[in-house]
Amino acid sequence: MTNLVIRDDRNGLALLTLNRPDKLNSLTVGMFRELRVHIAEIAKSAEIGCVILRGAGKCFSAGHDLADISKGEEVPSRGWHSETLRLMEKLPQPVVAAVHGHCYTGALEVALAADFIVASDNARFGDTHAKWALTPVWGMSQRLPRRVGIATAKRLMFTADMIDAQEAVRIGLAEYSVPHENFDAEIESLAQKILTNSTFSHAANKRLLDATDASPLDAGLQWEVMESEGVGPDMQDRIAAFAKKGK
Repeated sequence: MTNLVIRDDRNGLALLTLNRPDKLNSLTVGMFRELRVHIAEIAKSAEIGCVILRGAGKCFSAGHDLADISKGEEVPSRGWHSETLRLMEKLPQPVVAAVHGHCYTGALEVALAADFIVASDNARFGDTHAKWALTPVWGMSQRLPRRVGIATAKRLMFTADMIDAQEAVRIGLAEYSVPHENFDAEIESLAQKILTNSTFSHAANKRLLDATDASPLDAGLQWEVMESEGVGPDMQDRIAAFAKKGK
């Protein structure tokens, strides 16, 4: 039986690949079940310092499988998909969505639950809920405006327009884009940059950012002073290694 989400661990990197290439990685309950298992295992792993989420074949994902929607999906509980993405979002490790090709609607909701998106220059993004008389329940209404601003989120949601990688970067949906022929190398390079730095800092900074997102500035500054975890267990070793390198 083919795995719907493949996990490949590489020296501290967990590469998660959505694996229904014959169906453009359209998202099913079964795929989410496997994704959730991987998320739970990674959350407990001290060996994993970075997570990359991408799609097999021609694209990241064309979105929620419409055939599954039309016949009625059986999910463990109401809000289960949204809960799964929130668990991914709250992983202590940095999570990067590496998007090439299609990234529509449900797939965009998945990508938005990553810490940020890196796009191939052939990536295309869009929210088509309104095209099918649907409303988001996986997080689009909350994460998209936080990423791009409420007016831009409304434009994308109301028009169901598809946008390319250049426009996605311009509006802040994706952090940056790279030529498709360099995409794999860039993702590997990015992961190595993240892995070079402290896993303690990554986890602590994610908690700080999550706790103070959209807070008033003074409240956020007070939270940082009172709740910041300060010095990690590897600080002295890192400073000593830097000092030794400089001699």
